[in-house]
Amino acid sequence: MAQLKARSSASLLEAASLSALDLFTELPPADLRALEESSEIESFDTGHVFFRPGERGEVLFILEKGRVQTFRMSGDKKLIIADLKPPAVFGEMGCVGQCMYHCCAQTVEPSRIRTISSKQLETLLQRFPLITRRLLNLVSERFVQVLLDLESTSFQQLIPRLATLLLSRSEGDCIRGVTHKELAEHLHVYRESATAALGELRKAEIIAIDRKQIRILNRKRLERAARE
Repeated sequence: MAQLKARSSASLLEAASLSALDLFTELPPADLRALEESSEIESFDTGHVFFRPGERGEVLFILEKGRVQTFRMSGDKKLIIADLKPPAVFGEMGCVGQCMYHCCAQTVEPSRIRTISSKQLETLLQRFPLITRRLLNLVSERFVQVLLDLESTSFQQLIPRLATLLLSRSEGDCIRGVTHKELAEHLHVYRESATAALGELRKAEIIAIDRKQIRILNRKRLERAARE
């Protein structure tokens, strides 16, 4: 009996992870439990690639633990589209339209991923039109974000963009576990350009740079730099 209760509690815990996603909000509890029981969960090491551009989609991915990046490659330059933390959905382009991926998705730390098959998802979309609208909204929002990033890359100077990124990634006054290369990938510039911009902020005593850690010394000046 105790084992049965433990399994039941674990099931509810996993179902709650799905209910935390906007995509499945308001899905009836019975349907949420059925989805949790019929979907699959697997753990992946750092560096696992889920899909590449041009591949056809068969599942929707749910990030429950860890971190995943979606990106495109331009030559040897990596252009990050999204840096996802749980709970998050990815691979949505493989579930709509031509059901084809237009980017790569890769773990950047050990991660736990739930997959929902296209057949399961199609059944849900037919029964709950609201989920269809939310899925299309997600596709639209991410597409618009890519356009805004491209516009920012083209027209906004590098230091304001860098300052904005540092503020968004900060925990308190620290940005931990980030390299110059990773910052460059987020900003869609070469590493040397990101390093030079960081050097300008450091010389102005706005930030301090340690190994895989950046400390904000003057938040007000960094916020002002982001607006310039």
